[in-house]
Amino acid sequence: MFEYQAVSHNVLIRVKPEYADDKSDIFSQKFVFIYHIVIENNSQETLQLLRRSWLIKDGIGDIYEVNGEGVVGKQPLLKPGEQFSYQSYCVLKSPAGSMEGFYEMTTDSQKYRILIPKFHLRSHILN
Repeated sequence: MFEYQAVSHNVLIRVKPEYADDKSDIFSQKFVFIYHIVIENNSQETLQLLRRSWLIKDGIGDIYEVNGEGVVGKQPLLKPGEQFSYQSYCVLKSPAGSMEGFYEMTTDSQKYRILIPKFHLRSHILN
């Protein structure tokens, strides 16, 4: 089901993007993509997700950076073996693009940069 995966510091990130045809409007150049993410803590430490950082590129050359605290209004705490899943979205001006980034996660004593794999966004109109 998940198309993209990456592992950093024993944390697995799985991503599945999809085009939201019902929320998009080709005539006003509004292309909406939903992405589903699962964060799985396979380390021996409890981790908390503090921040996210995204680099979003669309097919016409625009680049957006998005940084902020947590994800979907939360800063989840993940014990060893636990996972957290959420979905969010982005809006592009073109029918294709990509996203990539990282989460800043912390233990009691250390901070880690957990990579989010680069994933491609593609509308059905390109098929």
